[in-house]
Amino acid sequence: MATAKNGIRLLLAGVIALSLSVSPAPFVGDQAIAATSVVAVVNKTAITSGDVSRRAAFLRLQRKSGNLQKLAKEELIEEALKREEIARVGMSVSTADVDASFARFAASNKMSVEQLNSILDRAGVTAAHFKAFIAVSMSWPRLVNARYAGGASSRLSNQELVTRLLENKQKPVTTEYMLKQVIFVVPASKKGIVGKRKAEAEKSRASFPGCDQAMQFAKNYLDVSVRNLGRVMEPELPPEWKPLIEKAKGGTTATRVTDRGVEYLAICNQRQVSDDVAAEIVFRAEDLGKEKKEGENPNSAKYLEELRSKAQIVMQ
Repeated sequence: MATAKNGIRLLLAGVIALSLSVSPAPFVGDQAIAATSVVAVVNKTAITSGDVSRRAAFLRLQRKSGNLQKLAKEELIEEALKREEIARVGMSVSTADVDASFARFAASNKMSVEQLNSILDRAGVTAAHFKAFIAVSMSWPRLVNARYAGGASSRLSNQELVTRLLENKQKPVTTEYMLKQVIFVVPASKKGIVGKRKAEAEKSRASFPGCDQAMQFAKNYLDVSVRNLGRVMEPELPPEWKPLIEKAKGGTTATRVTDRGVEYLAICNQRQVSDDVAAEIVFRAEDLGKEKKEGENPNSAKYLEELRSKAQIVMQ
């Protein structure tokens, strides 16, 4: 079964683009899925016949063949396991990240968000179902990487590191960043003030005094927190922050809206490094890139199987 390999490297990349823009699936409508019944329970999460119908319609847009009802149910069971674990660990991407990905997908297919919403509704998928899929697709790889990062399965042995260094003839060079995170907090009950907080955060960047005075700087604003992220190598930068860090001018990145509020990063220092630690991180990033090109990260299947073995899955 196909799964997400790199955040929003969606299953439907390319294929669904053609399906959506040229030959959308026949109208399904809400009536076809109005009468729903529970078809499976994963721990305490119910999967309904309506869920299966929406996922089957989604698979149809991807030009999948075979028993789509069965395939849809299997995918939804796996997603339920993943979603529960993502929530337990607290590593879900933000609603803003999902909405931004949804909008990028629409734009890449020369559609507005409204047009994509309409097409998904007509196809019987719905935007909500697609966004739920995006959220898991973006969150799960991060969780897998975090779970196995630094473990025996992901670290290079001394012999492997020496071998790679000899093969390269010189140690790879990468950029090391010292980062602080500035968060203009927006409570969940006050999402209506996001625009105001974003303007406030953007304006504050011009007067950011540097990392040494960051805590004192935060005291000048209401509900602003500063987190010390420490040293981060370039290959370890989160994908949502990496382009902002690389384009940063004046010591701070542009702002991002997240579930916590409005955030930006302060680049306290950056330098080129070429030591054993940096070499291992670069080599691991290269290996991960190869995995993404060649197929699914084996740790993903391993993690999922572990969750399945502990789960209570009841088929109705």
